[in-house]
Amino acid sequence: MGTQDPQVMYMVLVLPALFGFTLVGEGVYKLTHDRSVGWFNILMGFGFIGVVVVGYLVLTGWF
Repeated sequence: MGTQDPQVMYMVLVLPALFGFTLVGEGVYKLTHDRSVGWFNILMGFGFIGVVVVGYLVLTGWF
């Protein structure tokens, strides 16, 4: 199984990205219900998505 296989791309990129989007969505939900802790979830979600983007760049050979 090489790094270009669909299974690897799915495990390494798609599933973690969905988790990051879930964190962002949960943070927005918390902010709309007047909980200031939602900013932490949003920041962690964007950080997680950033790590996924960097992982994609590493797998495709940009780094």
